[in-house]
Amino acid sequence: MTAQSLREITAHNVQTFKRNYVNEISGSLGDLGTFLPLAIALAVNGTVSLASTLIFSGVYNILTGLFFGIPLPVQPMKAIAAVAIARNFSNGSIAAAGIFVGACILIFSVTGLLRWFANVIPIPVIKGIQVGAGLSLVITACSGTLAHLGWVTPSWADNRIWAVAAFVALTVTNIYRRVPYALAVFAVGLLFAVIRTALAGHLPAFETWHPFVVLPTPHQWRIGAIDAGIGQIPLTTLNSIVAVVHLSHDLLPNVKTPSITHIGLSVAGMNLLGCWFGAMPVCHGSGGLAAQYRFGARSGASVIFLGVLKLIIGFLFGETLVDLLQRFPAAFLGIMVIAAGLELLSVGESLNTSGARDVGQSGGGLLASAEQHLGPVLTDEERKRRWTVMMVTVGLLVGFKNDAIGFIAGMLCHCAYELPTWWENARARWSEGSLRLR
Repeated sequence: MTAQSLREITAHNVQTFKRNYVNEISGSLGDLGTFLPLAIALAVNGTVSLASTLIFSGVYNILTGLFFGIPLPVQPMKAIAAVAIARNFSNGSIAAAGIFVGACILIFSVTGLLRWFANVIPIPVIKGIQVGAGLSLVITACSGTLAHLGWVTPSWADNRIWAVAAFVALTVTNIYRRVPYALAVFAVGLLFAVIRTALAGHLPAFETWHPFVVLPTPHQWRIGAIDAGIGQIPLTTLNSIVAVVHLSHDLLPNVKTPSITHIGLSVAGMNLLGCWFGAMPVCHGSGGLAAQYRFGARSGASVIFLGVLKLIIGFLFGETLVDLLQRFPAAFLGIMVIAAGLELLSVGESLNTSGARDVGQSGGGLLASAEQHLGPVLTDEERKRRWTVMMVTVGLLVGFKNDAIGFIAGMLCHCAYELPTWWENARARWSEGSLRLR
């Protein structure tokens, strides 16, 4: 990245924040519905250090905002987090999982495998991964976070009544998008959490961060890499790198889209550094980008603000924040996750329009030039085929709760539709070769 590029990104960040600082701050909080529940669950079990997680993710937020100029999220690695919570991983095992994934992504990035992979994936499959991720977020929020709420339980500050109120407010802000929804919900939720924590006598206290190093044992390396790391690699590659680059172009076409390689190096660097100090394995995610965009973020200034906030809180309060964050209303977090999912679902709308990069273009890969002239309008048959490929990807991804299975199913469906064309091309080349031999 050149000095000129950095100056342009900095100017964009500063101008955007000056013009819409309320929306940038509101947008920066949009991904907390994903970040907080997993970070708290892992910290309660002693699997990660909450202070280290806040501090290192804060640093990553600042650096991604400075270098990329878009509201790129820093999210937990969900597959690793799910296994770690279910099996009560030690801090060495989860560190090994994060470092293993980071090393793999680093190799894929520097060898060019990531760029090649992204360039051969058809756009309908990419859209399917994005829509599937959005639908998965909505389902998870409804069946997990919100399903356990009663109309007046578990407390006066966290119940279905508040969830309904938050959802009604969300629908209103679909019309009045300049209203800082995430900022308002976070402020009310934090107030409720403080009151509940004060009544329980567990308010946070000043506790400066004491860094420590995690050195996984051979057994922890095996457990972390095999049981959690391998399953995370497809999710990170598809949703946290390929889908993020594509979504950033769709949502922010006037801002330079980060390259596949740079995003891959970012994911690798975050985990090859922070996991050694007890921080949670993290990545970038299309759901988080959609959430922050939905709530007003349009530049890297939003995540820089969030990063500074995390750094301050992590350095000054650290592990004493666990009780407070545990009492943040699940009703509000669930609705924020639903909003992120709905925003991500909406990207499927452009599949058969000029908003799709490959419409009328040769190649059809993710990295195809967006500046090429659009070709002929798609036929009804082509539209149906593309829609089918996307929905096969969505259906299998959601059904099996696995990005890799959805991706493979979508690719098989795409290849099945392409077989007649490939066969005709092969016959034509064979005929031409036979003629030349005569």
